[in-house]
Amino acid sequence: MSRIGRKPINIPAGVTVTIDANVVTVKGPKGTLTQAFHPNMSIKTEGNEILVTRPNDEKENRALHGLTRTLVHNMVVGVTEGFKKELDVNGVGYRVQMQGKNLVMNLGYSHQVIVPSIDGITIECPTANKIVISGSDKQAVGQFAAEVREKRPPEPYKGKGIRYTGEVVRHKEGKAGKGAKK
Repeated sequence: MSRIGRKPINIPAGVTVTIDANVVTVKGPKGTLTQAFHPNMSIKTEGNEILVTRPNDEKENRALHGLTRTLVHNMVVGVTEGFKKELDVNGVGYRVQMQGKNLVMNLGYSHQVIVPSIDGITIECPTANKIVISGSDKQAVGQFAAEVREKRPPEPYKGKGIRYTGEVVRHKEGKAGKGAKK
């Protein structure tokens, strides 16, 4: 039995969970999330807990069991606490700022890179070289953060670019000077 899949999910106060034929809707203080799950998984509420069970021990059902439980748990955490990704911008002259709902970045290109915000995502720039992306949907927050990072990923020689806070970029040594080969 899946160790993750068999754990019950506690429903905190202020959160309502509606299950309608494997379509789970979770409402909380930070918003509403709805997701459809595989029909093989059985999702039900008992008291203030959500239980996910599987019909048998086939390989596909074993894989779906832990996944389904984790996705439902992420929905509950998302509507109560929310998720957050922080990005650091490193480089001479590299800076970010918010203009209205758009994220405007100077990343060493001949033009500014403008990223429009999407629904359900909040973008903040506390300093000129830090971006904080937050929201209730873990997948949407991670995807948006990856798209912002993709505009100028960190390069290994000088470390310039956009990286996640805490991400370690391995530095490479530059080319050896003249006469290094003999």
